[in-house]
Amino acid sequence: MYLDAPINQFFKPSIHIEEARAEIRLAVRPDMHHAAHAAHGAVYFKMLDDAAFFAVQSLVAEHFVLTVTFTVYLVAPVVDGEMVATGRVVHQSRRLFLAESVIEVNGKTVARGNGSFMRSAVPLNESIGYR
Repeated sequence: MYLDAPINQFFKPSIHIEEARAEIRLAVRPDMHHAAHAAHGAVYFKMLDDAAFFAVQSLVAEHFVLTVTFTVYLVAPVVDGEMVATGRVVHQSRRLFLAESVIEVNGKTVARGNGSFMRSAVPLNESIGYR
């Protein structure tokens, strides 16, 4: 589902998912830069949200999960190298999930994020690329 999403044809990430955890890896390229020659904030957001989202989705087998809110904290610019985002679920109830994520480059934290997520009415099946 994740790697088949059209947006990931541009970003070319990799993903590893475990129960309540997910890791996204992405090589920063110059075509991801803003005018000051560092990774655009959209790259940070996508990685943080994706890592947190898939940490939550790993706990929900029957429906697609939706991001309800997400806050991003940009800590340091990234010009090149591999960004590694790690997400983990920090709270779950019947309807609401909270997850946080962090991005590191060479072991240095460059961004943090946290969000809330809920089950949608969309079933997880092949119509959305789920296998």
